[in-house]
Amino acid sequence: MTERLRGVDLPRPDPAPDEGPLDTRFYDLVETRVRRLFADNPVFASLFGIHAEDHRLGDATRDAVLQEIADDRAHLAAIEALDVDGLSGTVRFERDLEIHNLNLSLFEADEVRSWERAGTAAGVIGDALFLLFARGAKPIAERMERITDRIEAVPAFLDGSRSRLTAAPVRIWQEVEARYARDLPGLFGDVLATAETTLAPVEVARMRRAIAAANTCLEDYGGWLREGLAQASDDWPLGGEPYDELVRLRAFGDLDADTILRIGEEQLVTSLEARRAAARELDPDADVHTVIDRLKSDHPDTFAQALDGYRDVMRRARAHIIERGIATIPRDEHVEVIETPAYLRTVMPFAAYYEPARFDADNLALYIVTPDVDGDPNAMREHYWASISNTSIHEAYPGHHLQLAMASRHPSLTRMLTNAPEFVEGWGMYSEQMMREEGFDDGPAFRLAMYTDVVWRACRIILDVRMHRGELTAEEAIDFLVEHTSFETANARAEVRRYTYTPGYQLSYLLGKVLILGLREEEKRRLGGAYDQRAFHDTLLRNGSLPISFHRRLLRGAGV
Repeated sequence: MTERLRGVDLPRPDPAPDEGPLDTRFYDLVETRVRRLFADNPVFASLFGIHAEDHRLGDATRDAVLQEIADDRAHLAAIEALDVDGLSGTVRFERDLEIHNLNLSLFEADEVRSWERAGTAAGVIGDALFLLFARGAKPIAERMERITDRIEAVPAFLDGSRSRLTAAPVRIWQEVEARYARDLPGLFGDVLATAETTLAPVEVARMRRAIAAANTCLEDYGGWLREGLAQASDDWPLGGEPYDELVRLRAFGDLDADTILRIGEEQLVTSLEARRAAARELDPDADVHTVIDRLKSDHPDTFAQALDGYRDVMRRARAHIIERGIATIPRDEHVEVIETPAYLRTVMPFAAYYEPARFDADNLALYIVTPDVDGDPNAMREHYWASISNTSIHEAYPGHHLQLAMASRHPSLTRMLTNAPEFVEGWGMYSEQMMREEGFDDGPAFRLAMYTDVVWRACRIILDVRMHRGELTAEEAIDFLVEHTSFETANARAEVRRYTYTPGYQLSYLLGKVLILGLREEEKRRLGGAYDQRAFHDTLLRNGSLPISFHRRLLRGAGV
């Protein structure tokens, strides 16, 4: 067993009734890897509420990335070498999932290798500070001191990160990183303002010195990024064959990229018609874009009022779930709605969710909402009342917050590190429809907002596939998004920026919803009169954020 992160206790599942002689060996291997990942990636550790490394940023160099790839390849070989006959049924399931996780992460790190073509240090620094600043069970003064430690580490971290870029940088990715670097001093300022009310003068002075040094290095780093734009490439698409391989590794069953594209195109047609039908209920004589324009004009007067609106929908939705027995809600969960920090707005133009830090005692989650992108004067139109309802269902109850708060309670470290956005994002979208089915905010204005969001996510499937197969440029994608969703152009541009460096993620939303709905119908047919909606939801929620194909196995009793 590794000695790294000594004093940090990590969970593991209870022994299985049919415990195999190699079960403990499997769990030891998994725990050793998790301790390595947390020790080598302190910001990642902070995300999960492991605070032993909160004073560090870690090693940003190319050598560190290559070492992590080598270590993961060795870990994969050790897991694959385990004789399955020596494993319980539960651990066989966990082994399959561990192999899935590793094959996917190694493909992205060692085959796609986008880390060689874009700076990411400024974004990591922002997350490193924000995660400690905005949440955590530790006293605020202690967190402020650890933030100072990390700010002091900024110069070395930025310098080390430059060694990663050995290929032609991608222009749009470098532009995003340059904006991160430009906006980080604003986050430093927010942190300093809090430190002045919580730290002793000597510690405040130390933070000021650290910020001054970090700002100087950020300015130099930003200049380096801008200089690199002269040699930058617009060749960001993943390409047809690598994209097909990515889809295969995501464990979508028999779905390939062409089939997923057809699903997106079919969903776009049906959701556009459903949106038109909802618009006709509101005004049979107006076209859909006129009705949407009216809806978007019905928004709070101020962003502060909008935040209160998001909080109100959260409260009502939570109560509705309990009243209707839709799913089990743990008593100790907690989510706060806050404004998106400036450094994140360029890639999060609407809203996002930060799950509870798994190992923190406070279980606090953050639901962040973006006031505007680039100071867009029309930004409040995206916070119209009907959309506030739909977004809050997706992000909070019973969407991301409930799902991820429940997932964090599972003791499996393998499940903790599973990357299956088709379930996480798919559950958020499934929740939007299911709550309307359950009578929550189900009037035509709310359904129009919901189908507008379905149109958006159908566009995401189409754009994900076509952009990364090289069939659409970024500008063509922006035009496509504005045409079909009625988004403000600034928001559509921020969306497409994100799409360019997250191949396979954007399709996850609506595809995941389609897969969950299909799984629900399978269970209704399989169980007949014994099917129970709450039991179906609770089974999915308590088993973690897994690919749908793995959830199907669990529903049928394999690996429970």
